[in-house]
Amino acid sequence: MNVLFVCTGNTCRSPMAEALLKEKAPRIDVQSAGVFAQPNEAANENAIQAMKEKNIPLVHSAQPVSKKLLQWADLVLTMTRSHKQLLLDQYPKYETKYYTLKEYIEGEERIDEDISDPFGGDLFLYKQTLLELEKYIDSLRDHLDEELEGTE
Repeated sequence: MNVLFVCTGNTCRSPMAEALLKEKAPRIDVQSAGVFAQPNEAANENAIQAMKEKNIPLVHSAQPVSKKLLQWADLVLTMTRSHKQLLLDQYPKYETKYYTLKEYIEGEERIDEDISDPFGGDLFLYKQTLLELEKYIDSLRDHLDEELEGTE
C-alpha cells in the first residue's frame, strides 16, 4: 500500500502526516508532496520541533506533486478540500485516489474537511495541528491495517 499526503508547500502538515504514519504503520509506504512545493525545501523548524517532542524524527525534503507520484500512490490524502480540488483540476485521471484525510476517515458528509494550517504560527500552533493529525493518522492506520489483513 502506497500513501501520498498532499498539502501546500510540503513543509508542515504533509511531512508531519508522513512521519506519523511511517512511525505508526511501518509496513505502509508513505510519501508527501505539495501542490505549490519548492523542491528540496526543508521542513519547517516548528514542525521538526513538534515531532521531536513526540520522539519522531522529521528529516524531510519538499517535493511538488507530480504525475509519477500520483501513479505510485494507491491512496492520495490531502490536507484540505482546496488541495483535493487542485489535484482534480490538474490530474483528473487519478481522481479515484483522492480524498481529504478527514473525508477518508469520517466519510463524505464532513462539514469541515480541512486540517488546520500552522504555517506562520508558533510552536504551540504546530503542536495543535500535530494533535489533530495524530487523531486521524491513528484512525488511518487502523483502517489500512484492516485493509491489508483482508488482502493477505
